[in-house]
Amino acid sequence: MLDQAPAPLAPARPAPPAPRRRRRGPGAGTALAWVLAAGVPLAFLSVFFLWPVATMVGRGFLTDGALDLSGIAEVLDRPRTWRVIGVTVGQSLTATAVSLLLGVPGAYVLYRCRFRGRRLLRGFITVPFVLPTVVVGVAFRALLVETGPLGSLGLDGTFAAVVAALVFFNYALVVRTVGSLWERLDPRAEEAARALGASPWRAFRTVTLPALAPAVVSAGAVVFLFCATSFGVVLTMGGMRYGTIETEVWIQTTQFLDLRAAAVLSVLQLVVVGSALLLAGRARRRYDRSLRLRTDRSTARPLRLRGPGLRPGPDLPAAAVTAATVLGLLVTPLAYLLVGSLHAPEGWGLGNYRRLATTGGSNTLTVTVWEAAANSLRAAVDATLLAVVVGTLVALVVSRRPRSAGGRRALGVLDAVFMLPLGVSAVTVGFGFLITLDSPPLDLRGSPLIVPVAQAVVAVPIVVRTVLPVLRAVDPRLREAAAVLGAAPGRVLATVDGPFLARGLGLAVGFAFAVSLGEFGATAFLARPQAPTLPVVIFRLIGRPGAENYGMALAASVVLAVLTATVMMLAERLRGDRMGTW
Repeated sequence: MLDQAPAPLAPARPAPPAPRRRRRGPGAGTALAWVLAAGVPLAFLSVFFLWPVATMVGRGFLTDGALDLSGIAEVLDRPRTWRVIGVTVGQSLTATAVSLLLGVPGAYVLYRCRFRGRRLLRGFITVPFVLPTVVVGVAFRALLVETGPLGSLGLDGTFAAVVAALVFFNYALVVRTVGSLWERLDPRAEEAARALGASPWRAFRTVTLPALAPAVVSAGAVVFLFCATSFGVVLTMGGMRYGTIETEVWIQTTQFLDLRAAAVLSVLQLVVVGSALLLAGRARRRYDRSLRLRTDRSTARPLRLRGPGLRPGPDLPAAAVTAATVLGLLVTPLAYLLVGSLHAPEGWGLGNYRRLATTGGSNTLTVTVWEAAANSLRAAVDATLLAVVVGTLVALVVSRRPRSAGGRRALGVLDAVFMLPLGVSAVTVGFGFLITLDSPPLDLRGSPLIVPVAQAVVAVPIVVRTVLPVLRAVDPRLREAAAVLGAAPGRVLATVDGPFLARGLGLAVGFAFAVSLGEFGATAFLARPQAPTLPVVIFRLIGRPGAENYGMALAASVVLAVLTATVMMLAERLRGDRMGTW
């Protein structure tokens, strides 16, 4: 039997390709959701900021319904106007320079070095940044008046005193912004420079400082912005002599009823601060890119105060500057404010705090201080809810990374628009509320909502700047991977962005609440006489003669400072590890 060749095998039928998961593109529902996410904040900003400010400015440039720009030349011809502009720019530049000089060593000590109590000290230096301006003014004046411990220096009401108070506010901003980047710098470049024979100063100047430049420029621009728009500190400490554009708008509006001058000054302030905003925006983009290029791992090392033998350690100069700044500039005013509040007319004790349940000497107030504190808390809660909702929506939209250049430009414009409240006088916003929101359907002049809405307008940029860096740190590939695996856009937002957003919201809530609690510029216009807030009451007590009123002002300032500090300490515990711009 012949062997038979095996029958040829039939060609295998190719297996059908596995069904591929199709990446879901943005459907109509998703597009509508993002439009609403951008449209709701824009509507809020348009109604409660752009409209009141435009109306306020228009009152100064319109005569019988016709455009009249003659007021610009008239206001600019006044020597008082140029004096105010010079004082504003001079104070802001000086305070910015001093803040950077003191803040960079503090950033090194608190973020590049490890030591016991570092986290607690980080939280403490943040408290002055969110303290109400009226409280800071009261604290420094109590320290510098003739009867105060530093009265012999003759600094009360001087340029130096105002600058010191502005540095008190903004020191933490420099430390946090510069420290967040410095903590993640690769130390090997500086170590290589030292190994090649460079001195510590030369290694810092030629290697470390250029790497920190985005953070330094970003911090400086924002500090200048806050100094140029400071109201309560300058009004309390500088008075007429060292008044700024912000205080001049208030004086022209409330005392002289010169809306034309107030409108021109508001535009001038917007030009000055707008320049700072543009610089801050460019620096912030470089800063965000620098953070993304660095490792998330901290490179902090133990603080070295001693070198070999009896020589001082390399960290001693920075530690000495930081200790002197914290103790001399931050602790001393707050400590003396507390001590002064315990010195009542009848002697040492809690007499000033007991008087908080009264309306002051000669019935200075219309309500007790405790009632004003309750008004402040209620308004701050409402303002915080509004600011967090609006600011979070803005941050979610702006944090997207569209592929088209037009989309990126549109988001950049949106981001800049929501920074405008930082560059416009809160006094202008407050007076604009009075002359626009005075008729149905938006007649809010007698409504308790008018104060929280105005405070929310001021707090929204703070929320955006706190949440946005956290969302921008999300790797876009995580969103793409979730979408490829079939997750709907809403689920991508909840599972990818949600955890990061939660880490930033704690600090955002704290900042919004603290800013609203201490807001004074717009609230001074809008608070009803029967429902004043705590900052307004403190300012009234300062302006009335009598030891009882002054003691109550100190005690009320301590209460407001404790409330603000408590909120910020809680927010610091909730914020997580990632730092925001602030």
